[in-house]
Amino acid sequence: MAEVKVLIEGYVSGEDFGRSCSTITLIKDKNLNIIVDPGTAESQELIKEKLKDEGLTIEDIDIVILTHSHIDHFRNIGMFPNAKSIDFWGCWEGDILKESDGKITEDISFIKTPGHSKDSITVLVKTENGLIAICGDVFWKKNFPENDLYANDKEKLTESRKKLLEIADYIIPGHGEMFKTK
Repeated sequence: MAEVKVLIEGYVSGEDFGRSCSTITLIKDKNLNIIVDPGTAESQELIKEKLKDEGLTIEDIDIVILTHSHIDHFRNIGMFPNAKSIDFWGCWEGDILKESDGKITEDISFIKTPGHSKDSITVLVKTENGLIAICGDVFWKKNFPENDLYANDKEKLTESRKKLLEIADYIIPGHGEMFKTK
């Protein structure tokens, strides 16, 4: 089974004087090291320090997954020189895009969860503690925002939220701490 670790808990403007950074998450599965949403952390050194705490360097990251294309979730993607990238459109190896069926490993996959943006995906990870959904801004934080003013399709966002609450045991939201769904 895969392991999930929040490296940096995200925060969002309004609460932090106009600053915003996505929650930056590490997934380990067999020989793969995956970063989800490398964000806009105060510095890339902070991300390097958090990886070092896990016995990793930026060169050890095999895949970077972007839950959607808002800069507070992807700005630091370039700091991982050896990594493939996965987003809504598929898997990027350098400048080559390959379509994806959403399956990354036996225990890691992604699904499309539109609403906040048209290109939103959620990473689903089977762990010993249950299914963890790393959802970008489908949820910014637990129960916040109730009304996403930036959502491009509020009806689809409501459907995506409902789906994740039904299938996941835990949710790692785009800008806050992990929460239990049931």
